[in-house]
Amino acid sequence: MIRLKVQDNLRKMAWKASSSQASVGGLGSGALSHVFIQYPPLRCNIPGSRGFYYDDGNKLLISPTSDQIFSWKTAPFSPLAPITDSITEGPICSVRFSLDEKIIAVQRSNISIQFWHRETGETFTHRCKSESESILGFFWTDCPSCDIVIVKTSGLDLFAYDSASKSLILVETKKLAVSWYVYTHESRLILLASGMQCKTFHGFQLSSAGIIRLPKFEMVMAKPEANSKPVLASEDVYIVTVYGRIYCLQVDRVAMVLHSYRFYRDAIIQQGSLPIYSSKVAVSVVDNVLLVHQVDAKVVILYDIFADSRAPISAPLPVLLRGFQRSDISNSRPSTKESESSEASDSNDNEAIIYGADWTFLVPDLICDVANKLLWKVHLDLEAISASSSEVPSVLEFLQRRKLEANKAKQLCLAIMQTMILERRPITMVAKAMDVLVTSYSLSLKTGSYFKGIKTERTPSSVPNVSGPGQATDVFTSRTDGKSVQHEPSTGVNSVSFSRPSTYSSSETEDNCIFEPSKISSNDTQFVGGKVDASADSSTTDNPLNASVSEQQESQLTSPAISPDEMYRSVFAPIEEEMTVEPSYLVAIILEFFRWYGND
Repeated sequence: MIRLKVQDNLRKMAWKASSSQASVGGLGSGALSHVFIQYPPLRCNIPGSRGFYYDDGNKLLISPTSDQIFSWKTAPFSPLAPITDSITEGPICSVRFSLDEKIIAVQRSNISIQFWHRETGETFTHRCKSESESILGFFWTDCPSCDIVIVKTSGLDLFAYDSASKSLILVETKKLAVSWYVYTHESRLILLASGMQCKTFHGFQLSSAGIIRLPKFEMVMAKPEANSKPVLASEDVYIVTVYGRIYCLQVDRVAMVLHSYRFYRDAIIQQGSLPIYSSKVAVSVVDNVLLVHQVDAKVVILYDIFADSRAPISAPLPVLLRGFQRSDISNSRPSTKESESSEASDSNDNEAIIYGADWTFLVPDLICDVANKLLWKVHLDLEAISASSSEVPSVLEFLQRRKLEANKAKQLCLAIMQTMILERRPITMVAKAMDVLVTSYSLSLKTGSYFKGIKTERTPSSVPNVSGPGQATDVFTSRTDGKSVQHEPSTGVNSVSFSRPSTYSSSETEDNCIFEPSKISSNDTQFVGGKVDASADSSTTDNPLNASVSEQQESQLTSPAISPDEMYRSVFAPIEEEMTVEPSYLVAIILEFFRWYGND
């Protein structure tokens, strides 16, 4: 009863918030949201489909039939036609492509996996040697010692693929009792659940740095009754990467909270809990922002866990469908095709369903509508988020941490600053806002992220390799006497350590987590599962006071940082030309800006 009342209150809050402001291009009148999905989706309507599988190593959505495999690239997200591969008929439990996309592995049963070489068509089958163990799943890895990991009820089998003999060679076996597991390629981390309640976990990270074993740990679970022992399910555990930090999120349905754990080399530390309001909860991560979907209440709550505060960014609101236009198709078609028109209209209505019963959330930012065979990508509405808070410095800090839409975040920051001056806010308040922008710009120059070339997309034949020359291997933090001590795995590969500032992050979450080096405290250094892109065009930052942003450079921006020249041209100059504020006030603001810039 209490849970239903909370869900009802959430719906009322969402309705009240959405009714307070009209939407533009949204679904329905008066709609407002901080999160949206963009129409059209990726349509995966394949006759004879046997379900959907997501290969996060290659960012592929896979839909097999009895004798074919259809795959769609989800990065970049584009509703294109699928790639088709022929296979032999048989049962299908799971499908994954090798990281170079040359081999397709199909789990046929709980004891066998079949492999196809896509170019030659050659095939071979791997089977468990013992009938007492079952295959729970598998994944390909860029670990230097193995190519594929098979997860069984008896533990992990690590294999190297021998291209000459077209077979798997056993490299190592890790014996453990396993009930189920979770793994993400982004983190290169696997968690193995065991025990009667499935709350005891063993963890391994398998990356270009080698294999590192985490300490065994237990997750917290509340008891509904004295003699009751709830069992933790695999769908209640998520591995997410936020600002380069790896977290595990665990749903406790009894306590109605979402526990978070942060991983270090020698410890797993519980970071706190977030309240949940639905029996069904899902998680997404978009541009380092944590989205907790309260599926039953049909709203999503946003958290920016870079800040110490556990308060949500804004009020709970539903996901908005943008770009969808309902139309009376029957009016635009001949009367002889009324039945077809009705069928098409029903199909369009199905595409407009938000939080459908068959929605499957794929970490980090995809939603698969299994019933309607659609795939959606989740986006943040930075403009709506910034408009929902009156705490200007906090809003600016939030916008300065955004990378996916850096130019939009920059324009919003400039508009906020201009509005503050036009409204004659107190100079001390404007000074705090300028301090945020000056600090961010200074950091972007130090890290080389102010101007960075447009990141090229990987071709289908490329391998996500993070251990090559000039690339970083994983770096961990150990905790000793309350302090963090950096450790590097002894794999013979050069390692590079990174840390991040207390207010801003120079990390990106696109395509294997690209991190920028920065000279800050080492307290936040931990798993780094990605490559380094420290290339910066020094010519663009030699003279920051006089550096103007050309159209070509603006198209390459991956940082929302604002230079002094941009501040003058976009904020001070327009206000001065229009004479909308008293000259003395404007001069005081400009002097305050230079004072902050000089201090920095």
